[in-house]
Amino acid sequence: MAQDVKSMDGQSWGLLIALSVLWGGAFFFVGVAVKELPPLTIVLARVALAALMLLPLFWRFGHTLPKTLGAWAPFFVMGLLNNVLPFSFLFAGQTQLTVGLASIINAMTPLFTVVVMASFGEEKLTVFRVVGVMLGVLGVAILRGFDGSMNAGQTIGVGLCLIATLCYGFAALWGRRHLGGVAPLKSATCQLVCSSAIMLVVVAVVDQPWTLPAPSQSTWLSLIALAFLGTAVAYIVFFQILVRAGASNVMLVTLLIPITALLLGYLFLDEAIRVQEIIGALVIGLGLLFIDGRLLKFAAR
Repeated sequence: MAQDVKSMDGQSWGLLIALSVLWGGAFFFVGVAVKELPPLTIVLARVALAALMLLPLFWRFGHTLPKTLGAWAPFFVMGLLNNVLPFSFLFAGQTQLTVGLASIINAMTPLFTVVVMASFGEEKLTVFRVVGVMLGVLGVAILRGFDGSMNAGQTIGVGLCLIATLCYGFAALWGRRHLGGVAPLKSATCQLVCSSAIMLVVVAVVDQPWTLPAPSQSTWLSLIALAFLGTAVAYIVFFQILVRAGASNVMLVTLLIPITALLLGYLFLDEAIRVQEIIGALVIGLGLLFIDGRLLKFAAR
């Protein structure tokens, strides 16, 4: 039976803003790393280093790893939907796109989440949400451009990033159904352990990183920051919001991420901020305001 979306209190909004800074910075760190390393290798480094960072804290708070394959299964699927697939698509997309543009496309995540949650009967699809989805699609169309300014590689990059956002929508559904009662630290750690196991096999076959040139110091620092801030800490905050405010609300974080990513790309990577990107982000943001609904209801009253 479809449920109403939970409300966001002050602490939830504070966590959401903190998560937007952490994940906005992640786009910046990936933007540095993809200049020297292939996308799949970066995914492996991100999830494996984050898992190693979280495991001591995981054991310190008295958690234990699952003992059976059945107990591991929810975390395995969550790792696939929330890490392996979206990270791989996003990082591949970022080889063709700027940090800012990739983060703006990622702002479509709440729109896909709304559709997925409503399609599976988890949350009600209101008029506000339908309008929000339509505005989000328009925003992405503006990002794509009507003048043919994007080349074939950039168009593929946009498509890869959109597939990643759809994966996040299904991850939110899975997390709500199967991990809602699990402690945030346990959810984060176990899904990262599963993601690391998957990516270790994939990267060994595809990239063979031991044959690659040694990365520079800036790339190593970016990978460490990506793993610690953009993954380990971020996922603890993510699962706290998921438990407190629900799947659709936690995905509203992507409305705030482009601001951080655009500014970091502009300040440190010499990436230009185009008017087209600003307009597209504003239209997507307007769509998210319709999805959230509370501001419009307040204005109506």
